[in-house]
Amino acid sequence: MPPKNMYTARLRYLCYPRCSKLPVAAIRSSISSQRTICTTSTAPYRDSAPHSVVPVPTTLTNCRYAQRHPRTVAASPCPCFQIRRASSQLSRVIMPRPGTTAETYVAYGMTQKLFEVCSSQADYSIPQASQKGAQVPKTEAGEDLGVGEGWWYEDLGLMPTFSTWSQITFLHMYLLTVRLRVLPSYESFQTYSRHLIDHFSHNAEHRMDVLHGFTSRTIRNKFLKDLFIQWRGVLAAYDEGLVKGDAVLGAAIWRNLWKASHTGPDGKELDWTKIARVVAYMRRVTSELSQVSEADLIFQLCQQTGDKPSIFGYSEFDKKLVQGKR
Repeated sequence: MPPKNMYTARLRYLCYPRCSKLPVAAIRSSISSQRTICTTSTAPYRDSAPHSVVPVPTTLTNCRYAQRHPRTVAASPCPCFQIRRASSQLSRVIMPRPGTTAETYVAYGMTQKLFEVCSSQADYSIPQASQKGAQVPKTEAGEDLGVGEGWWYEDLGLMPTFSTWSQITFLHMYLLTVRLRVLPSYESFQTYSRHLIDHFSHNAEHRMDVLHGFTSRTIRNKFLKDLFIQWRGVLAAYDEGLVKGDAVLGAAIWRNLWKASHTGPDGKELDWTKIARVVAYMRRVTSELSQVSEADLIFQLCQQTGDKPSIFGYSEFDKKLVQGKR
């Protein structure tokens, strides 16, 4: 029986002598010339993208061993497919089946993030609340006057008070509610809507206690009931405005944000172009939210790309639209 090393030597003789004569530079140039580049396909995306096959260079196929054992190398999938596939998987995780226990927990966490974005649009603080014995300034109506930033206070001239914060937060919660109404099922919409108003109630009660000194739970509950009634009125008023036109929507904004007053906080006659800017803002945000999927709402609300503001951000386009400029 011939020794095993005899077959090893024979195999080495069949393959390596011919392959060793190939110049390294020629092999590298051949591989470089036949290397495939992964590009984004213009065809509609499919969740399971096929792996592309990279052929073995023809220079290497001259080897007798390569002719007997042809091989193809499977290229790794394109990074764009991996990102889209991960995004689709994330969407399936974030948006579970309606009515399940998982949806309740997901809705609670998601609406908490959404409410934080709504609340931050007209956030305010009262520095005197943390100072012992300090006097909190008041408005003419007797409300605690705080300190706030943003175009709602600086451009529109609204007062940084609890009532202003609650109404601006209600406005943004309403815009999200309009978007959430197109969820796959009515039960899902009810779950998200309920958690959204619950987050508002918890935050409002915290502000009453910490910033405004309402230590009595009975008084806080009374105010929370009034706020819930206001929320129901906001839904009805803004729904009517979206359906009947900008004049009706502007009247609803005037009643809620400016408290149906014909004068501004400075005592001068109200500038009605400010109300028109809020109408344009609501129309723009409603349109942009309709183009965002439910799973991407959290990421898109505050994301600013280049010169384009975030969905809930200040836009010069709204101001130019009111002034009649393009």
